[in-house]
Amino acid sequence: MDNLTKDKIQKLIDSNPLMVFMKGTKLMPQCGFSNNVVQILNSLGVEFGTFDVLSDFAIREGIKEYSDWPTIPQVYLKGEFLGGSDILIEMYNSGSLKEKIEIELAS
Repeated sequence: MDNLTKDKIQKLIDSNPLMVFMKGTKLMPQCGFSNNVVQILNSLGVEFGTFDVLSDFAIREGIKEYSDWPTIPQVYLKGEFLGGSDILIEMYNSGSLKEKIEIELAS
């Protein structure tokens, strides 16, 4: 991945305490996994930013290398990679997601 793409990804992650790289937008998710993540975060009532990877091929491919994670969506909390849809569902069901987000966003 080139430095320009890496810098763009870093700026996007830094632009929101809770950032989701997904297919589509918050209002119009373009895949079920992205929709799951949006529904979970909406149900927690937290603000989050999104980036539609379908709009930028370099970021779509680059984010996989950046996080060393092969799938999209990808969720970042205060710059830390949390995971994708499956991990968020597990964390949500166990209650740890709400707790982690509340602690991180409060600090």
